[in-house]
Amino acid sequence: MKGGLSNVWFDRFKISNDCPEHLESIDRMCQVLTELIDDEVKNGIQKSRILVGGFSMGGCMALHLAYRNHRDVAGVFALSSFLNKESAVYKDLQQSDGTLPELFQCHGTADDLVLHSWGKETNSNLKSLGVSTVFHSFPTLYHELNRTELERLKSWILTKLPGEIDGQNK
Repeated sequence: MKGGLSNVWFDRFKISNDCPEHLESIDRMCQVLTELIDDEVKNGIQKSRILVGGFSMGGCMALHLAYRNHRDVAGVFALSSFLNKESAVYKDLQQSDGTLPELFQCHGTADDLVLHSWGKETNSNLKSLGVSTVFHSFPTLYHELNRTELERLKSWILTKLPGEIDGQNK
C-alpha cells in the first residue's frame, strides 16, 4: 500500500515469496480464528465438517491455520494464494505425521500481484510434505475470482461435506 495503512489478515514485509514471514501477526490471527472454530465446535459442528479457506492473503491465512493448528478440519482452499519459501507451515509439516486435510487451490496465470508460479510452488511444496492437493490454473485470470473457479470450488466443497442439509446442496 506504499506505506499506507490497510486492513489485512496479518502483516507482510513485502508481497514476495522470498522474504521472512511476519509470524507474530500470523500467530495472533491464528488465535482469533481458533476461537471461531472452537465456538463452532461448542455449537455442535463437528470439526471434521469445517472447511477453512480464502482468497489471496485469506488463503495464506487458511494454510497456516489448518496445517499448523487444525489438521483435523475437513479441508482447505486457497485462491490466488501462496506461502513464503521458508514458511513456518513447511517447517511444521516436516515434523508431523498423520492425516492432513486436502487442499483445493486455484490461481490465475495472468496474476501480476501474487504470481502464478508462487501458488504453483506452494502447492508442490505442500504435496511433497504429504498434503493431498488439487491445483487449477486459469489462463488470463488476474488477481481475481471467476465463475468457473467458484463453480469448481463449490463442487469440491460438496464432495468434502456431502449431505449437510437435504435439498440445499444446489
